[in-house]
Amino acid sequence: MALSLEHVVVLAGGVGGAKLADGLARILPPEKLTVIVNTGDDFWHYGMRICPDLDTVMYTLAGVVDPANGWGVAGDTTATLEALKRYGEDVWFRLGDQDIATHLLRSEALRNGERLTEVMLRLQNRLGVLHPILPMTDAAVETMIDTVEYGELPFQTYFVRYRWQPTMKGLRYAGSENAEASPEVTAALENADAIIIAPSNPWLSLAPMLSVKPFSELLIEKHIPRVAVSPIVAGTAVKGPAAKLMAELGYDVTARAVAEYYGALINGFVYDLQDSSLIIEDKKTFVTNTIMQNQIDREHLAQLILRWITSEVWD
Repeated sequence: MALSLEHVVVLAGGVGGAKLADGLARILPPEKLTVIVNTGDDFWHYGMRICPDLDTVMYTLAGVVDPANGWGVAGDTTATLEALKRYGEDVWFRLGDQDIATHLLRSEALRNGERLTEVMLRLQNRLGVLHPILPMTDAAVETMIDTVEYGELPFQTYFVRYRWQPTMKGLRYAGSENAEASPEVTAALENADAIIIAPSNPWLSLAPMLSVKPFSELLIEKHIPRVAVSPIVAGTAVKGPAAKLMAELGYDVTARAVAEYYGALINGFVYDLQDSSLIIEDKKTFVTNTIMQNQIDREHLAQLILRWITSEVWD
C-alpha cells in the first residue's frame, strides 16, 4: 500500500541541506513541509546574532542566495567590512551589507525578548518564504571544536577564521544539556509522517540537533520513514569539511560510515551511484545521483526521494 505524505520534516544545515530543502519546497506545499535547521553555528559578532545555517536556508528558499557560494545574498557588497578595516579591525568573518540587515533585525528582536523561532518566521515571511523554517531550539547551543593546534575553538573560529584546517580531535555542543526543542519543532516532529535528514555534515549540522531534547527520542520512537541522505560521495565530501573531519575522528570516509553513525535513528538511507558497490546493512536503501549542481537537480532528487519513500513498506 502506497504511503501518503501529509507532513514531511527535513533536518538541515549548510549548503547541501539548503539545496535539498529547496528541492522539497518546490514540490510540497507549505502545509506539507517543515524545515528544521541547525543553530550550533550561531554566534554573537559585533553585537549581532549571526545564524549562518538559518540564513542560508532562508535565502535559498527565497531565491536570493548567492549562487556562487551557496550562502549570503546574491550581489551583496561589503562596504561595511571595508569601513571596519579602516579602523584596523580584523574582518575575518564576511558580513555582506544586505546580510547585515537580517542580523540587525534579528538581534534587536532577540534583545526585546522575542524567541528566535518567532523572529525567523517573521523574517522569512517578509522574504516571501511560506514553508516554515524552524531553528532546532530557541536556546543557545554552540558547537565547540577541540583541535590539536589551538585547543578548543568556537565553531566559527575553526570553520571560518582558520578555514577548517586545524586537526580536530573532538567536539561538543555547549549548552545542549539544558536546551529543549521549541513547541513548534516538537509538534512538527510528532506530526511528521516522514523525516528526511538532508546531506548535511552529520557531526557539525545534525549532531547539534540530536543533542537537544527530545530530537533523538522522537526519531527513534517514530514508526515512519526516517531517511538520511549521504553527504559523502566516492570517499569525499560534496562540500565542506565532512571527509576531513571523519578521517581525523577515526571513521572510514564512506557513505556506509555515515549510515552507521546515524544507527537506529534512521531506517532508510540514500547514497550516490558512485558508491553503488557499498552494502548498507539493516536499512532500506536507495541509490541515485545525489549531486545537486542546479535547481533542476535539487527538485529531481527531492522528487525521487519522495517517490521512493511512498513506494516502500516501512516498519
